[in-house]
Amino acid sequence: MFKRTTLDNGVRVVCEKIPYVRSVSIGIWVGTGSRNENRDNNGISHFIEHMLFKGTSTRSAKEIAESIDNIGGQLNAFTGKECTCYYAKILDTHIDIALDVLSDMFFNSKFDQKDIEVERKVIMEEIGMYQDSPEELVHDVLSETIWQDDTLGYPILGTQESLKGIGRDSITDYIGKNYVSGNSVISVAGNYDDDALIGMINERFSKWSKNDAFNKEYTCAQFKPNSVFMEKDTEQVHICMGFNGISHGKDDIYTLLAVNNIFGGGMSSRLFQKIREEKGLVYSIYSYPASYKNNGLFSIYAGMNPEHMEKVIQLVVDEIKEIKKNGISKEDLEKSKEQLKGNYILGLESTSSRMNSIGKSELMLGRIYSPDEVLKKIDDISLDNATRIIEQIFNFDSMGFSAVGSFKNKIEVKNFI
Repeated sequence: MFKRTTLDNGVRVVCEKIPYVRSVSIGIWVGTGSRNENRDNNGISHFIEHMLFKGTSTRSAKEIAESIDNIGGQLNAFTGKECTCYYAKILDTHIDIALDVLSDMFFNSKFDQKDIEVERKVIMEEIGMYQDSPEELVHDVLSETIWQDDTLGYPILGTQESLKGIGRDSITDYIGKNYVSGNSVISVAGNYDDDALIGMINERFSKWSKNDAFNKEYTCAQFKPNSVFMEKDTEQVHICMGFNGISHGKDDIYTLLAVNNIFGGGMSSRLFQKIREEKGLVYSIYSYPASYKNNGLFSIYAGMNPEHMEKVIQLVVDEIKEIKKNGISKEDLEKSKEQLKGNYILGLESTSSRMNSIGKSELMLGRIYSPDEVLKKIDDISLDNATRIIEQIFNFDSMGFSAVGSFKNKIEVKNFI
C-alpha cells in the first residue's frame, strides 16, 4: 500500500512499503523534459541531468559516485520528453546516505564553466554515438516527422547546434523556472520505517522554498502523416511506421497494450511469427505504444536487408489489414490479458519498478492506481473495446513513416496500402 504526503513547501512524497525486501529505491522527479524546451535550448533538460553529477559545494563528481558505490548502491538519472528523474537504489540501512547525496546534487551543484564545457563535449559524443545507432535513431526520426512543428518531436539529447548555445546562465534560469517544489515529486519504494523516512526527507527538502508553479498541461501536438528517408551507410535498413496513439492516463491504454501483445509486442506476436519466424526477412521486428499528455504514438519497427524492405512493408501492411478485417479472438485476448497481468505482478517485486511507477503517476496524473485497480482495468478489457481500438489506431490516412539506411529506391508507402 502506498502513502502520499505533501511537505509544507508543496513537495509531494509518495511511498510504497515492501517489507519483505532489503532494498529501497528513491527517485526525485521533476516535471520537465524536452517537451518544455524551444529550438534554441533544445537538450537543456538532459544537459542539466548530466551537470548534477559534476560536483557540489561539498562533493566532487568522484565523491558523488563513491558515496553510493562504497555502499554497494546504484545512482543514476534519465531525461524524457516530459520529466526528469534522479534516483538511487540502496540497502535499507543506507537510506540516509542516498537522500543526503541526492539532495546535495539537487540543491548544491556548482555548474562550473569548466565542467559545462567538458560535459558539452560528452553530450556531443553521445549524440554522435546515437547517430551511429540507426536502430535507435529511426524512432526519433519518426517523432520529428509526425510532430515536426511541436516540441513533442524534439530530440531529448538536443542537437549539436542547440548545445552550443547552452551556458551557465541558461542552465540556472531553466532550473529556476522548472526545478521548483510544486513541479517535483519524491518517490520511495522498498523496506523502510515510515516515520524515520519522512523525517529524513523533511530534514533535507523542507528548506526548499515554496513555489506552486508547475507544468500542468501541454498543447495537443498535431499528428502529421509524413514520410522521411535518412541516408546512412549501413548494412541494414531500419523502418518505423507510426499511428496516433492513446494519451497518458486514459483507460484505453490497457486495451491497446493487450492488442499490442497480440499484434507485435513479443516473440509470439503476429508480426514476429509471420515476418521473422516464417519468412526469415528480419532479425528484429516489434510494435509498442508510447503515451504522453494529450498525445500518444503507436509504432512498428523492423530492421532488414535493403532488398527486403518493400516486401517487409507489404507484409506489415497486410497484417494490419488482417487484424482490422477479422479482429482478434476471445481466446487470444484472454491470453494477452494474462500476459499483461503477469508482467505487471512480476514488476511489483522490483523496488525500482515500483518507484518509477508511483513517481511518474503522481507527477503526470496527480494520482496512483493501486495494484488491485490496475488488475481490474486489465480484467475489464473487452473484445468490443479491442475491436474499437484496432479500428481507431490503425488508420492508414494518419500514418507516419521513417527509414534510416542505404536505399536503392525511395518508395511511396501509400502504394502498399
